Amino acid sequence: MNIKRVGTLAALGLTSTLLLASCAANETPDAGSGGDSSLSGTISATGASSQETAQAAWVAAFQTANTGVTVDYVSTGSGPGRENFLAGASDFIGSDRAFNDEEIAAGGFTSCASDEIVELPLYVSPIAIIFNLEGVDSINLDAATVANIFNGTITTWNDPAIADQNEGVELPDTAITPVHRSDDSGTTENFTEYLNAVAPEAWTAEADGVWPLEGGESAEGTSGLVGAVEAGQGTIGYADASRAGDLGTVAVKVGEEYVPYSTEAVAAFLDSAERVEGRGEGDLALELDRTTTAAGVYPIALVSYLIGCVDYEDANTAELVSSYFSYIASAEGQDEGNAEAGSAPISDDLRAEVEAAIALIG
Repeated sequence: MNIKRVGTLAALGLTSTLLLASCAANETPDAGSGGDSSLSGTISATGASSQETAQAAWVAAFQTANTGVTVDYVSTGSGPGRENFLAGASDFIGSDRAFNDEEIAAGGFTSCASDEIVELPLYVSPIAIIFNLEGVDSINLDAATVANIFNGTITTWNDPAIADQNEGVELPDTAITPVHRSDDSGTTENFTEYLNAVAPEAWTAEADGVWPLEGGESAEGTSGLVGAVEAGQGTIGYADASRAGDLGTVAVKVGEEYVPYSTEAVAAFLDSAERVEGRGEGDLALELDRTTTAAGVYPIALVSYLIGCVDYEDANTAELVSSYFSYIASAEGQDEGNAEAGSAPISDDLRAEVEAAIALIG
């Protein structure tokens, strides 16, 4: 398996040892998994730790179908992934947000032969608010209460703001320990965007991949944050829902109802998203409406992108990236992500847009 988990990887610190330390699967190719016996070579990537489980499954299936190909995905976090792509240290990346307008305008994507890129929303997952409280498996919270927990205003689990939304739930006077990511994280950016959009009076900080407040406990990467929540009573954090495990989870208030996370609720949220204006033909960056009150929608969603070049210096690299992206976008690839990581498969309409974008890669 060619998935590597590291803490923080500087843009120019990605060594050839990391990029080449891998092994290709040696099973019979399967055309259903993007199999093409003519493909060979190595492509390397860094980026979102949220994609780690899905990437493990995608890499294994793609390499099994294409025995001459090695795909190296190093799980660095989204911020270092974007830095590596700008510095020319990754053939493609995973990122829990698209490049913003300022970054697109600045260009300088050294991995590419031009500044035209493809940004494909191919990993879509709920961000679960996870907690560790003995005897409590789930609770209801509105956005303002979530914000006040993470900003340190609400400090005990039996606070009336929590208890009033959870009649019949035995809540102890245990101290609350909020846990946030210590690294530059797309998951953090999506979570803080939700808090700022839905509870701006309680959460005045703008969306940011770097945690904007002092205090609380911090941990690096998705695995680090989940581990910190698991390790202490009264802890609460946020993570890709595929990593929630046996921890307690929060149903968030949307309109007049409390909605637990699910792939269906996130798929409904994604269907309401619009394309960011002024982007290139292959750039499918999406605008998400966190303030929606539509029934059955879960708005704390992670839309994580596969990002590559429209133009590569090396034609073989272009073919390998295009083929790998095509597998991930396929119904089979999306089902594999759902089975292994709990991600929400994209719709057929979005798949058609993604396939048209992939066709631009050369």
